[in-house]
Amino acid sequence: MIAIRRAESDADLERWLEVRRAVVPNESAGTPEELRASPDRLVVLAEVDGVVAGSGIAGRSDLAGRAFVTPRVLPEARRRGVGTALRRRLTAHAAMLGFDGASVLVDDEGSAAFARRFGFEEVDRQVEQVRTLGDEPEPPALPEGVELVTVAERPGLLEAAYPLACEGYADFATDAPASIARGDWLRDEGTLPAGSYVALAGEEIVGYSGLCRHDHEGVAEDGLTVVRRDWRGRGLATALKRHELAWAAGHGFHEIVTWTQAGNVGMRAINERLGYVYRGECLTMLAALPLPR
Repeated sequence: MIAIRRAESDADLERWLEVRRAVVPNESAGTPEELRASPDRLVVLAEVDGVVAGSGIAGRSDLAGRAFVTPRVLPEARRRGVGTALRRRLTAHAAMLGFDGASVLVDDEGSAAFARRFGFEEVDRQVEQVRTLGDEPEPPALPEGVELVTVAERPGLLEAAYPLACEGYADFATDAPASIARGDWLRDEGTLPAGSYVALAGEEIVGYSGLCRHDHEGVAEDGLTVVRRDWRGRGLATALKRHELAWAAGHGFHEIVTWTQAGNVGMRAINERLGYVYRGECLTMLAALPLPR
C-alpha cells in the first residue's frame, strides 16, 4: 500500500534528505531547517507498506506565475505507482496555492518520459559546471577604484547587495522572470561568508560573487555572480570568481560546482575560461494545472 504523508519531524526530514542524496548524489541536499523555511511548501514522504520509497516537495517557484513540484522515487521502488501518487499530491498543493502551472526539473530520460505523460514539456535546460581546484594563480588586478570586501568582514553587505542581486536575477536566461525573496537571499546566499566577495567602488556596490556550503566534504557551490550593468565588460566578474577559487583552494576545498541556464552564454563562457568543465544537465519542464489523471 502506498501512503503519502507530510514530513514534519526532524526524523522525517532526515529521511527526506536521505532520499534526495540517493536519487541526486552529486547535489547538496540541504538541511531540515532549510526545508522548514518556507511556510507555503509541502514536504512529503512516500511509503510502501511502511517503508520509505520516495519523497516530494512543492511550493512557489522562483520563476513568476508558477509553482514547482519535485517528486523523487528510490530506484528500487520505481514502477510501482509511487511517482504517480507523489505527482498527484504535489500538483494538488500547487493548485491550492493558486497557480495554474507547475514546473519540474528532470535529469534522465525516464523521468522526462514520465513527466511528458502528464503534459509536461521542456521550456529550459540547466547545466552543471565543475572546477577542480589546485594551485590557483594570483587573482588579476581589479578595475581602478574597486576594492573587494568579504561578507565575513562586513556581514551587512550581503543584505546591501540584494538590490544588485535582483538586477542579476532579472537578466537570467529563463523562460519566465526570476526573482528571489529577500529572506531566501539572506538564508541561502554566501553561506561561506569568508569566500563570498562584494566589489565596492567607494561605498557603491558594483559586483557580488557568493560561495555556498555543500553536503560533500571538500566541495563548495558557486552562488550568484553579478556585476552592475554599467560596470560590465571590465573583467570584474572574472576577478570576483578568481578570488573565490583562490580562497576555496587555500581553505581545504578541492572542487567547486555551479548550475546555470543553458542560455546564459556569458556566465558559461566565463566559467569555461576559468577551467570549469561540464558534468550534468537537467530539463526544466512545465505543465498546465490541473494535470490529466
